Amino acid sequence: MSAAVREFEYIDWVRSQVKRHPRVPLGIGDDTALVRFQQPTDCLVTVDMLMEGVHFKSPPATPRQIGRKAVAVNLSDIAAMAGRPLAAVVSVALSRDKGFDFAKKLHAGIQELADEFDVAIAGGDTNSWDGPLVFSVTVLGEATERGVVRRSGAQADDWIMVTGTLGGSLAGKHLSFQPRVHEALLLHEAVDLHAMIDISDGLSADLSHILDSSGMGCGLYENRIPISDAARTAADGRSPLEHALSDGEDFELLFTVAPQDGARLLGRPPMKVQLSHIGIITAGPASCLLIASDESSRPLPRAGWVHDI
Repeated sequence: MSAAVREFEYIDWVRSQVKRHPRVPLGIGDDTALVRFQQPTDCLVTVDMLMEGVHFKSPPATPRQIGRKAVAVNLSDIAAMAGRPLAAVVSVALSRDKGFDFAKKLHAGIQELADEFDVAIAGGDTNSWDGPLVFSVTVLGEATERGVVRRSGAQADDWIMVTGTLGGSLAGKHLSFQPRVHEALLLHEAVDLHAMIDISDGLSADLSHILDSSGMGCGLYENRIPISDAARTAADGRSPLEHALSDGEDFELLFTVAPQDGARLLGRPPMKVQLSHIGIITAGPASCLLIASDESSRPLPRAGWVHDI
């Protein structure tokens, strides 16, 4: 059987697995998909590429975990804007040596998370080659009635807050994290979110994006940063704090709110996920001080993951 026949066999199999969704009256099988929006609204569009050897290694990552992560990183971007995900388009360059069963398990991971968040799989593209596995997923979403939350809205005296715990993601969280879509919507409904981002490159790196976009500075309280158990038990010579500040791929929400709203969130949390107040926004310049428990401070380097080009 030729490679071309195998490709179409896989596409036919995917089409048989993808569930019909009222949001996509025309999906896999035509030159484009037709995605139906229930009402006129702003359309959120995000895309992420995942590459074997950079974002995962297979093994130890299973094909189901890889497929799930490919969708999850995009849902996290929608969450960072306090939006609702609607549909996904999935493109994959399959490694010929991994086989059809591997490809089926990839799709199972994709479909599992799509079903959990009611995201329609609208289409995509499939290729095969002798190189490593490469994924590119595009997710379409919509803004809520309150609009989107940007990186650029942080204001002086805002509290800096974060969901969950940070650091040590390579111990497993980067393959199993839960996109904070529901949490973002609950926060957006409860208070006025001034700025928000998801932590993909590391706390210090992603906080700097908010500071740069907002033209603000900040003070970060060292002893309030929620450090994960994986970061505390890592045996690589780096401190738990270093892991929490720079590991990345935590995919937690980092956001700023007025002090009274921050206090309201801590007093009556709208969700079960841990919330922490870790710092304060200051009037420029766009830099950050790390404040120790004895109130001494030092500049916080912008450490985190960066792709070299």
